[in-house]
Amino acid sequence: MKKTYAILALGVAGLLFLATTTRPIQNQYGMVTGTPSIKSINALTFGPDGVLFIGDGKSATVFAVDTKDAAPVDKSAGADIKNIDQKIAALLGTEVANITIQDIAVNPVSKNVYCAVQHSDGTPVLLKIEGDKLSAVSLKDVPFSMLALTNVAAEDAKDRRGESLRVASISDMGYADGKVMVSGLSNQEFGSTFRSIPFPFTNTQNQASLEIYHAAHGKYETMAPIKTFTTTEIKGKKYLLASYTCTPLVLFPLDELKAGSHVKGRTVAEMGSGNSPLDMVIMKKGDESFLMMANSSRPVFKVKYKNLEEYQGSLTTPVVENFATAGVDFVSLPLTNVIQLDKLDDTHMVLLQRRSNGSLDLWTSNERYL
Repeated sequence: MKKTYAILALGVAGLLFLATTTRPIQNQYGMVTGTPSIKSINALTFGPDGVLFIGDGKSATVFAVDTKDAAPVDKSAGADIKNIDQKIAALLGTEVANITIQDIAVNPVSKNVYCAVQHSDGTPVLLKIEGDKLSAVSLKDVPFSMLALTNVAAEDAKDRRGESLRVASISDMGYADGKVMVSGLSNQEFGSTFRSIPFPFTNTQNQASLEIYHAAHGKYETMAPIKTFTTTEIKGKKYLLASYTCTPLVLFPLDELKAGSHVKGRTVAEMGSGNSPLDMVIMKKGDESFLMMANSSRPVFKVKYKNLEEYQGSLTTPVVENFATAGVDFVSLPLTNVIQLDKLDDTHMVLLQRRSNGSLDLWTSNERYL
């Protein structure tokens, strides 16, 4: 089966990413046409004009790919695919046990959903979802550019659990104000790192180290990476809003995250230990905004932005009781086992959810959750 899959990847869908080849620059973002040598897909996020950023933890590199999917759509019905893991496995000529869905990202222009999948043989695959249709995205001879991250762990470096520190160089990505933002680990003294990378790429990648007070652990930490983040504005000031394993919610002023800086975040909530945040987005209904966050061991959380604005404190003492919460109030929604989510528009989310009957479904929410 593995041999058959390799033939599919190379001959039919062009999914196996070969050594990088290039031709002259052809577009406004300084991209060249070729086949990017992507070893893994840890994170996806969209930039301008259908440009998809791909975070490759194995090579500690960010790729920018022109998807040529830039026809604007004002409103979309979203995605709706039941048993999506079975359909992906069938498309790739393999079994469900051999694939892992790594991330999803909604193209804010076309409203199509892109999905990163890792095959057990090590092959990364990119898919596009249009409504209930699923198709492979060939990355052969496409316009792309790339930037290798600096100060990353060696390829063979492991943490105390035996997991790759190199892969952890990219834990999440976002795009705002002309910059690709990357959270993860570096090989520096304070490992938790936030990178701000101007796009189109140059040699610049402003890198700041991060420190937080983790109330569930009762200590200050500098080695745990941000698991998921977004950017926001509170009372006219721009912030990085981030969450970590076990599950602190932290604000960092964006104007302080400069090259070479060490920034202490303000922990505004402890949302329960024994949990890892998976994805977060900002939604809006009328004049009210909300933070929505998917979790590994909790339902989806909803935080009213007015609660974030009104909370002026900072958690600096331990939350002693196991799984207890503190700080900004939040609501647990009746949405469990949500593995990934992204924003379709202000009032709709695309969610990847394991249903109670075992089915893994990709579906689009409505306003009832806001």
